[in-house]
Amino acid sequence: MSFLNNNYARVLTLVLLLQAVAYYAIARRPETAPPMMPLSFFPASFEGWNLVKDTPVEKEVIEVLRTDDTLNRIYSNPAGTDSAGLFIAFFKTQRYGQSPHSPKNCLPASGWDKISDERVPIRVRGWDTPIMINQFVVQHGEEKSVTLYWYQSHRRVVADEISAKLWLVADAIRYHRSDTALVRVTAEVHNNNIQAAVGNGIQFVQVVFPQILKQLPL
Repeated sequence: MSFLNNNYARVLTLVLLLQAVAYYAIARRPETAPPMMPLSFFPASFEGWNLVKDTPVEKEVIEVLRTDDTLNRIYSNPAGTDSAGLFIAFFKTQRYGQSPHSPKNCLPASGWDKISDERVPIRVRGWDTPIMINQFVVQHGEEKSVTLYWYQSHRRVVADEISAKLWLVADAIRYHRSDTALVRVTAEVHNNNIQAAVGNGIQFVQVVFPQILKQLPL
């Protein structure tokens, strides 16, 4: 059992145990899947931000992600000087092993190198306390990008993947639910100004969050 002295091994073991418990808790009883409007009904305009491009996720990608619904759009800011990408992957259930793929794994696998990785609090309307989300800055050649993301389910915002698994078990036992969503906002870095891109991304999170609250199941 010496491998458990390794921090990574302990975390991996915990995740596997949580998945096993969640599967048992969910599979033993029917789930209560809450109704939700398709993500295609998500607003094209809100608070001056306007839809620029709506790119459906390819069928092959959906089959890999195993999502029930996805949204992949680009919005421009009120001044028309900058834009932000919005990606939502919704899972009605995690009963059969479906779960969000962390951008921390997907982006490096696509050739992006990490510049910084931290968690930041953001004040948003409709929430009593600041939400804590991930701020992930990456680089691919000369191109840099800021990714802000979190997991959202049952009126809960979670940044940490392990915490998301813990809440999965709790919700499966208490509410017979395992639905969740990965919400990701991206902002391109221009003129090597990372802070400006971070500010643009955070501003978009603040205006889009109330719309996400209306869209996702409570």
